[in-house]
Amino acid sequence: MRSAVGRTWWAAVGVACALAVAGAPGAQAATRSCERIVNPYKGTRYDGADLRRIRATDVSCRSARRVVRGAHRKALGITPPPTGVRRFTYNGWSVSGDLRGSSDRYVASKGGMRVRWVF
Repeated sequence: MRSAVGRTWWAAVGVACALAVAGAPGAQAATRSCERIVNPYKGTRYDGADLRRIRATDVSCRSARRVVRGAHRKALGITPPPTGVRRFTYNGWSVSGDLRGSSDRYVASKGGMRVRWVF
């Protein structure tokens, strides 16, 4: 009799765990693709360069584009470190920019929200 009760109990635990994982907030976060920011630095040496491939997770495109514009403007004012990875904060967002390679890749995160873009 104990083995049947034990199996039932373990089956119930397994189902509960599966439901908890499936229903966990952020487990299936929707990532959306947002419009590029066209030529944000007119009249500078970056004239003609777009902020592109903007991806937003758990944040609206409007907010993501605002973060990209402000954080990238701040990033350009910081001297690049020897490591090639720039780290700073912008309005509570933790921002990391990888400057190595042919294009700069940035990630901003705040809580469960995440914004990525390429310059």
